[in-house]
Amino acid sequence: MTRSTRIFMSCIYWAFVLYVFVPLILMVLMGFKDSKFIGFPITSWTLDWYVGVFEDAEILSTFGYSVAIAVLSTAISVVVGTWIAVVLEGRKFWGRAAMFGMTILPALVPGIISAIAFRIYARALGIEPGMGAIVWAHAVHNVPFVVLVVMARLSTLPKSQIEAARDLGADPFVAFLRITVPYLVPAIIGASIFCLLLSFDDFVRSFFLGGYEPTLPVLIFAKLRSGMSPEINAIATVALVLTAVVGVWAERFTRRTNKEA
Repeated sequence: MTRSTRIFMSCIYWAFVLYVFVPLILMVLMGFKDSKFIGFPITSWTLDWYVGVFEDAEILSTFGYSVAIAVLSTAISVVVGTWIAVVLEGRKFWGRAAMFGMTILPALVPGIISAIAFRIYARALGIEPGMGAIVWAHAVHNVPFVVLVVMARLSTLPKSQIEAARDLGADPFVAFLRITVPYLVPAIIGASIFCLLLSFDDFVRSFFLGGYEPTLPVLIFAKLRSGMSPEINAIATVALVLTAVVGVWAERFTRRTNKEA
């Protein structure tokens, strides 16, 4: 690679970094503005908007509601997705390609179409809008990501370890618990965090399947309908910081687990 090419690629990289991070920095800064209107210049600064986020019972309740939905849907998707990945990886049987395609399909369908389909299906099954319906829709949407991550990890599992366990007298179930599951822990943790963030951030399915209690993205959307304000920036900044902390922790935990493995 020539020097001019390296310089050009570096410029492209830093342009992308600026494109991603400058709006986020501006969003954070606007949360400190001592005014109800968004815009520059910022003549005075305040922490009142951020303090208000932690003092608002509605926002805290909505945040807890969103976290509960994300945790439940992630637990379901991880169990189902791991089971499907174990069934599909390393086995050849009739209908495997069709089964894999149907498993990945929810991740490929556009969100608005998926949300409408879930709403119609929920009504046909008699499922009332609310937490249960949202958890169900999020879990179905997240399963493909778990399957892909776990299958990628399974493809690197040395077959000799399973064979050694079987030679030492372990039945298939014991070999799975003692060899396969520990080997899959980094992939399961990574997929769990990814699904957790996807579910927490999901707006369309939460909007179509939600009841009277909104999730955090739906609440932010409702507040946006009355116009932008520093309060919305403060809420979004708090959510951004918390999700970033979880993401960084997951990345370090996964890397440390991989080294230990």
